[in-house]
Parts: sequence; C-alpha cells; structure tokens
Amino acid sequence: MNKKSFASDNYAGIHPEVLQAIIEANTGHVGSYGKDSYTEQAIEKFKEHFGEQSEVYFVFNGTAANVLSLQALTRSYHAVLCAETAHIYTDECGAPEKFTGSKLIPIPSGNGKLNVEQLGDYLEATGEQHHSQPKVISISQTTEMGTLYTPQEVMAIAEFAHQHGLYLHMDGSRLANAAASLGCKLRDITTDVGVDVLSFGGTKNGMMIGEAVVFLRNGLSEEFKYIRKQGMQLGSKMRFISAQFLAMLKNDLWRRNAQQANEMASLLAKRMQKIPQIQITQEVQANAIFAMIPSEYIPVLQESHFFYVWSEQESVVRIMTSFDTTSENIHRFAEEMEKVCGLQ
Repeated sequence: MNKKSFASDNYAGIHPEVLQAIIEANTGHVGSYGKDSYTEQAIEKFKEHFGEQSEVYFVFNGTAANVLSLQALTRSYHAVLCAETAHIYTDECGAPEKFTGSKLIPIPSGNGKLNVEQLGDYLEATGEQHHSQPKVISISQTTEMGTLYTPQEVMAIAEFAHQHGLYLHMDGSRLANAAASLGCKLRDITTDVGVDVLSFGGTKNGMMIGEAVVFLRNGLSEEFKYIRKQGMQLGSKMRFISAQFLAMLKNDLWRRNAQQANEMASLLAKRMQKIPQIQITQEVQANAIFAMIPSEYIPVLQESHFFYVWSEQESVVRIMTSFDTTSENIHRFAEEMEKVCGLQ
C-alpha cells in the first residue's frame, strides 16, 4: 500500500477528467506538430483566459517553459533578476544559464518575493560594458515559499521593469493556486498587470504532462517556433498535451483542482497551529506549508506521510497538498503529528 505523500503536488496522479480527455483524443489520425483541432481549441481557451493577443506554445515540462521563455527575451550578455529561492536559480541545474547564455542574479528574499525597492540596486551597472545587462525580472506565482503576489504587487514590478527597458517573466507553475487563493481570474494577475511572458503550469494541477509558454505582449513570440524546435520541445503528437489543457481550462477544472489543494493546506495548517512543538514559518496562502518541526520527530512522521526537509540546519520542512488530497488524509496526518508530539 502506497503511503500518502505530502512531498509535492507533482506526486499526484492525473485528474480523471484530464485522463478522459486523453482517451477521447486517442481516436483516429489527426495532423501532427499542433496542426489539429485539439490544439486549435486549447489555444482559443487560452485566449479566453489571457486575452486575444496571447500567443501560446505547448512544451513538455516546466524547466523547458522557463528556459525557452527566457531565451526568447534575452541575448547572452543579458542578466535575469530573480529571487534567490527561484526555481530557475535553485532547481533547474543551470539550464537557464546554459541555454540562454545569460547570467542569473539572485536577490535575497525571506518569503520568496521581490519588490521594487530592492530591484533598483541591481540596475546600477546598466550601460557598463564590463557587466551583464539586466533584461528580465522573473518572479514565481505562487513563490517557492508558498507565498503570493497580489495583482498590485505584480503591477508595480511590471511598471518598474518596463520603465527601465526590462521584461517581466512569470514562472506560473502554480499560477492556478494563486488565482484560486486570490479569488481572481488568471488574467487578473498576468495580462492585466503587465506580465510579458508566462510559463503556465499544468502538471502540478492534475495534468499528466505539459506546460505552456504564453506570450502576453505583442511582438515577443516572432521567433519562438524556432526556439521551441531547437530546444527539442515541439511535440509531434501535440494533441495529447492540448487535450489536457482543453480539459483544464473549460468548466473551471483548473480552479477546482487548485481550490481543493489550497483548502487542504489551510485545513492542515489550522491543525498544526494547535501543536506547541510545531512552528509554521511562512504564511500559508496556497497549497504549501513551511514549518519548523523538531528534528527527532521528522523521520518518524515521514514513515507514514512522506514530505521533504527544506532546511536540515533549521529543521524546516515543506508540506505540499494536491488536487487529490482529502480531508481524511489531512486529519490522519494531523493525528499522527499530535501522537508523535505527545498530544495523544
């Protein structure tokens, strides 16, 4: 019997409606490389959610979505400003720097977020030929620390970027969770507040495979079809990625899945807050909980409910919920925590 995992929303399976969409797409012969009705319909759905000006390109995974997005915006002498916790900086094995040639500049952030006040310090070398030239600000929504940018915060960074001739890229691997938590539309925290290019996630929210690069500003995607092909991310049987996105974006499945994950994280956080030995270290705003747990308790808890240690030195763990997490799962895990901590 498999243990219930709280390690990552990547651990979850495929949502039944998405799996059904794959099955239904597995009929007959259709055009390859995106020349099919499933891809056409999925792109139209993206335009409904992000605006008619949107240009959408499907890829296989999140690292590719981020790397190719940045590659479309930069040249090798450019730099990308990002939080020190950013996935592009910590978890993509140097792929952004390898394939773009650009330098990533990490900015200290206790909660995973950037703000305009600190960004100005990193533009002092603009025009200086001895230094990499900042060209992109990349933010994550939700952040790697489980926190959210409000629409106003995104807009402030976008305005700052555009005033200084920079682009704003958003790593939206969990954008659905952010929109569900904020109670807004997808475009409210992307298109309408100045994001230029978005990496839109599907895998963490119930899809089997597939992410999307979404250009939200005209004139940025002209050469992207070549970048995607050269980046080995042009799927021949694209209909099977497209069908999944079509299922996610109609009938608000993306929101339902994200809302379930968010609500389960909130429920678990409330239970954990009643345990004196556990301290939640970040505001729980979506589907991630960061908490300080005494180190001797961690391996015992991991035996029944696996999760990752975020910082061994500080004994901080990360607990993630997903679309298929149930209240029963939460209460069972909470009861195990209470038992290990001597409350039962």
